[in-house]
Amino acid sequence: MSHTSFLPTVHILYENPAWLPPLVSALEAEGFPIRLVELDQGILDPSATPEEGIWINRISPSSHTRGHNDSVGLAREVLFWLESHGRRVINGSQAFELEVSKFRQDRLLQKHGIRTPKTVLVVGRDQALEEAGRFDGPFITKHNQGGKGLGIQLFRDVEGLANYLDSDSFDPGPNRQLILQEYIRPPQSFITRVEVAFGKFVLAMRSSTEEGFELCPSDACQVQPKRPDVCPADGGSKFSASPVDADDPLVASYISLCKSEGVDVAGIEFVEDAEGNRYTYDINGTTNFNQVLGREIGVDGMREIARGLRSEVLRERRLRARVAS
Repeated sequence: MSHTSFLPTVHILYENPAWLPPLVSALEAEGFPIRLVELDQGILDPSATPEEGIWINRISPSSHTRGHNDSVGLAREVLFWLESHGRRVINGSQAFELEVSKFRQDRLLQKHGIRTPKTVLVVGRDQALEEAGRFDGPFITKHNQGGKGLGIQLFRDVEGLANYLDSDSFDPGPNRQLILQEYIRPPQSFITRVEVAFGKFVLAMRSSTEEGFELCPSDACQVQPKRPDVCPADGGSKFSASPVDADDPLVASYISLCKSEGVDVAGIEFVEDAEGNRYTYDINGTTNFNQVLGREIGVDGMREIARGLRSEVLRERRLRARVAS
């Protein structure tokens, strides 16, 4: 039997083609046949049967910034349809609903005993100002459905927030749900992102915050920042290796959360304050990897995902064979 003949087709649900090449290359290197399924517009018949194989959800909460205003809503229905037919979905409905809500992320992080900044969801100008007055120090705003650091603004008082909300530059996000969050000032200008896949630690990296909060690590985000289909992050030197490793207790907590909450693949971010307290604030299921950094540290993140998926397929087949015998 050939290397590829026994592996199922992997169907990739996507809306941003710029993020596809590293994942496709990694899956093909492991022998998976690939089928691309764009979710921008489409027709979905509930009586239809989805194709056999494994489905990977690569729909991003930031899809609306690339003109794909309907991708998140369409993805919700497609994921339900796939799961109702028993298809294996990598980062399915449970993970997706977590990714598109900073509010839910904070709640589940707390549930798993992971420290988070004070976080509140608000809808409405008056409600935002009222709640902002309850913060003891600086705070940031962000979109509840966010991505790439979108909508993040730093404020030191309620007056500054009021001026922003009344300005032409205010962006309420795709569903007009605003997150107010305690600002944790790091002693050094970086945050840490921990990548996990299929219950294992992949890598940890530092992202510089000196140029702002938009921290997409994808190589596509570094090449042509003025293109509408990529993140406006700038400069390969923004990312560097982190000393955080698989033995870190926080990493173990992240892996436990992912296993419990149906998250197969994630990049989870935290910031450390001057006292050494670590605050986790983001779970990104549409994770991307910076290949320049990957080559420096000897880790190909997408290849690790592909290997993890192949191992899962082989493990399940061995289990079925034992049951059948």
